[in-house]
Amino acid sequence: MKTHWNEKRYHSLDYALKSRFGEKFYKISLDAGFTCPNRDGSLGTRGCIFCSRGGSGDFAASRKLSVTEQIEAGRSQTAAKYHGNGYIAYFQAYTNTYGPLPYLRKVFSEAIAHPDIRILSIATRPDCLGEDCLDLLEILNRQKPVWVELGLQTIHPSTARLIRRGYDLPVFEKAVAGLRSRGIPVIVHVILGLPGETDTMMLDTVRYLNSLDIQGIKFQLLHVLRGTDLADLYEQNPFRLPSLDEYVRLLGDCLCTLRPDIVIHRLTGDGPGDLLIAPQWTRDKRRVLNQLHSYLKEKDLWQGKDYPYDINL
Repeated sequence: MKTHWNEKRYHSLDYALKSRFGEKFYKISLDAGFTCPNRDGSLGTRGCIFCSRGGSGDFAASRKLSVTEQIEAGRSQTAAKYHGNGYIAYFQAYTNTYGPLPYLRKVFSEAIAHPDIRILSIATRPDCLGEDCLDLLEILNRQKPVWVELGLQTIHPSTARLIRRGYDLPVFEKAVAGLRSRGIPVIVHVILGLPGETDTMMLDTVRYLNSLDIQGIKFQLLHVLRGTDLADLYEQNPFRLPSLDEYVRLLGDCLCTLRPDIVIHRLTGDGPGDLLIAPQWTRDKRRVLNQLHSYLKEKDLWQGKDYPYDINL
């Protein structure tokens, strides 16, 4: 039985941060020069089929800069629109626990040592979280809050094979359990609109996550980007992508299905303009945001006045 709209209300990352810290923090996307087992030959050489040339870190500063220099660059870029007192250091590009432990310790410690960094957020694969890495994250989490973002995308084996994810669900479940046993919050990435997936399949992924001890979720609309194998697939056999209206309704159903204590970190996404092939309606950011916010407000799904404007991350 579908949940009625007025039975659940949700909150954004901004709302959660203000509730805990008294203010919101701006994310600074970082690139520490990592690669991925799906690119270096360990699992494959071409990455997941949707992954861009920047390893999904297209909005990060140059990896030629040190972590501290990237943080300072991010502070300068956001100075005109953000006047808060803290930032989230977001290691975003590629797989950010895929490297030697001494290097992981070096770059993560450099980030949290910066006086303006309040939270360390690390995007990675669940198959790249060995016990030594988990132990390091536990130590760092005692100094400043550490979040780990895991790219699940879907629970369906056929889709996972299509996108070349490279691991099975038990690997994901083990990673979640390992992180939670050390008190580290888990944020899960889910892609909506993957080829061949129905609304029911996407909602099944959300229902599955409800059964796990996760603290946050990022909903990402599938973007077809130039230079990816997904772009080749789309050119050879164009698959249907949701319209803006369809996507907004799908998000509403996802929220009605989602456990309400899970913090919403993202409702869509923003592909680099020079790489975006489809869907073209995502280029009109203001229209997308306005329609999302109007829909959520109409359905009374959101707590507080703050909505997730940070669709770039």
